Amino acid sequence: MSNISHTGRDVSGHTERDVSGHTGRDISGHPDAEEMRARHDRVVSGGRNTSTDAPVFLLGLYCAVSPWVLHFTASQPSLVTHNLVIGIAIAVLALCFTAMPQRMTGMSMAICALGAWLIVSTWIVGESPDMGVILNNVIVGGLAIVLGAACAGLAMKNKKKT
Repeated sequence: MSNISHTGRDVSGHTERDVSGHTGRDISGHPDAEEMRARHDRVVSGGRNTSTDAPVFLLGLYCAVSPWVLHFTASQPSLVTHNLVIGIAIAVLALCFTAMPQRMTGMSMAICALGAWLIVSTWIVGESPDMGVILNNVIVGGLAIVLGAACAGLAMKNKKKT
């Protein structure tokens, strides 16, 4: 019995029944085949295209670490905390879009709002920011607006299909 694997095959290659009672490579007779097909269909047509989630997540991570990348931690302490919080918020939204796409489609515009706030807040939260800080926040905020609009557009497109 020690030479039989979890699939019911022994070392010599003879086919035996696996633990579910299913034999062979065709899974159409598997007891969970119907449920697996339904789950696959839900994931594939899950309400939105997740191709924008990874770039949004990476953008959020960059926004969170940008004060240390651009070394404005000493000159703009209030923007350090601000960029950290906004970056984490963008990254968490991206993770939520990936984990629960059906529930988060209405939140796609929140990324646009966070991007717009990131642009404007450079002068509101910051204290006479230099050109590097301004360019960083304007570029990251602009990318957040574009990617948030793409997420919202894909969510609307997929809602019309279903």
